[in-house]
Amino acid sequence: MRVIIAGAGIGGLTAAIALVKHGINVVVCERAETFAPVGAGIQLGPNATRVLCSLGLEAALSPVVSEAAGKEVRLWDTGEIWPLFDLGADCRKRFGAPYWMVHRGDLHAALVNEFERLSPKSLHMKAAARDVTQADSTASLHFDQGSETGDILIGSDGVHSAVRDAIFSSPKAKFTGLMAWRGLARMADLPEELRRPVGTNWVGPGAHVITYPVRGGELLNFVGVVENDSWTSESWSEAGKQADCAADFSLWNPLVQATITAIETPYRWALVERQPIDTWVDGRIALLGDACHATLPFLAQGAGMAIEDAVVLADCLACASDPKTGLSRYAALRKPRTDAVIAGSSGNTGRFHNAELAQPETARDYVAKQWAPEKVRNRYDWLFEYDATRIVGETVPMH
Repeated sequence: MRVIIAGAGIGGLTAAIALVKHGINVVVCERAETFAPVGAGIQLGPNATRVLCSLGLEAALSPVVSEAAGKEVRLWDTGEIWPLFDLGADCRKRFGAPYWMVHRGDLHAALVNEFERLSPKSLHMKAAARDVTQADSTASLHFDQGSETGDILIGSDGVHSAVRDAIFSSPKAKFTGLMAWRGLARMADLPEELRRPVGTNWVGPGAHVITYPVRGGELLNFVGVVENDSWTSESWSEAGKQADCAADFSLWNPLVQATITAIETPYRWALVERQPIDTWVDGRIALLGDACHATLPFLAQGAGMAIEDAVVLADCLACASDPKTGLSRYAALRKPRTDAVIAGSSGNTGRFHNAELAQPETARDYVAKQWAPEKVRNRYDWLFEYDATRIVGETVPMH
């Protein structure tokens, strides 16, 4: 079997590695001329890290990931702390895999290196998807310099997927009225209280802030989400001004302001909500990751869903009696899971920005109720317990 993958992002490269490990020939086509460390930090729950570990990537990633000791909620103005859950030894014990916080560029570089080691000269740069075609036994990806043909074509080319738009209808986009600031601060430039190895959710009226260590604790990743109807650009690489970011959190705790001050260049992008698309597969062509199930970042599962997709796709194709059957099974297994994540992420929006957080008296009761241990378990355990490396083997065999 020969598989063509459009898009060398997190999902596309993880799929490529998983497929090659099944002995399947893979070509990955990427529109960029070169790779740059785009984005900032991402969180990988044990549902995602167990996939990466199963593919033999733990040794390569260990030097660059941060395995935080825990996660906590802090009140926007007073800085009061409520512990959420242990992310260290307890996470490994309960879920059999670690919780990692990592710079997207570091994860991406490890995936590129592993794929090129496993399958040299199979990653084609400057190959932006322009069109797709398929016949009875083949599927082709066309780009300016030519085309690639295989038994299967996978569109893993992101939220603005050219593969998806060529054969499926694009999901309707709705601006949420929320804008996110992203940036990185050197730990050495921060107050000592912020140098702890924890992930923190600062919650407040009309805004929230997420911080966590990346690059082995060298950097602190900052994401600040504010209500802003005027900003509509989805770009991750659109630089903003530090003063504007600070102004959006002007009344917040001095520790939040200290983090913003330490960020050299904050970037901002509008958060857009998209309904899940109904169809992921058309004959020999299928979608993966953000191309078919883009989600808001409020469950920290965007990258995790693409990584899960990747290993389920590879297992389905490796076990299938024919490629089309494998793709159909992949979509049937994955769609209910990703639909639930999209819904859960959207549901967290109001929880993080509730008006009851404005006053300390109501805020304390609100946080205690919303982040009570049993509610946290209900919100997250179903995410972390899912084992994408076993899901194909545990379902009804194909006929």
